[in-house]
Amino acid sequence: MAGAVRVLVALLLAVAGCTAETCTEPVIVPSYYTTSDAVISTEVVFIVEISLTCTNGAQNVALYADVNGKQFPVTRGQDIGRYQVSWSLEHKNAHSGTYEVKFFDEESYSLLRKAQRNNEDISAIKPLFTVNVDHRGAWNGPWVSTEVLAALIGILLYYTAYTAKANIQA
Repeated sequence: MAGAVRVLVALLLAVAGCTAETCTEPVIVPSYYTTSDAVISTEVVFIVEISLTCTNGAQNVALYADVNGKQFPVTRGQDIGRYQVSWSLEHKNAHSGTYEVKFFDEESYSLLRKAQRNNEDISAIKPLFTVNVDHRGAWNGPWVSTEVLAALIGILLYYTAYTAKANIQA
């Protein structure tokens, strides 16, 4: 019986150690990356990194991100206070412009998920903070490929040389 109590106490301590802290008055330093070349990739990748400092000193903050109604887990970096979220979209669905990334802590995220399940208004749920990601669009390459351009120049040179030769022999 004493062994079962020890296991129960160990499990309770493990669960208590896994709970995330609440961040009050977050101060963030965001940075982001988006794919800019559609020629060599099949999707546009968005990566948002943030450095988070909380006025209450919380360092074990669990975060979730929401982009256009889709939620993504936010991973913690090796450095304290560093977080990252990433997602991808097909080129045809990744419009140029500003993407609003809303970050939620565990409490507000559970409220968001509950509201979505119950088809309630989610605009009343305030995120912990928001990061705007400016995506300028992806470059699809030149209008005319270099192979076609080289072939046209070759044909033009051949025609010019053939015409010059015909004029000299005439």
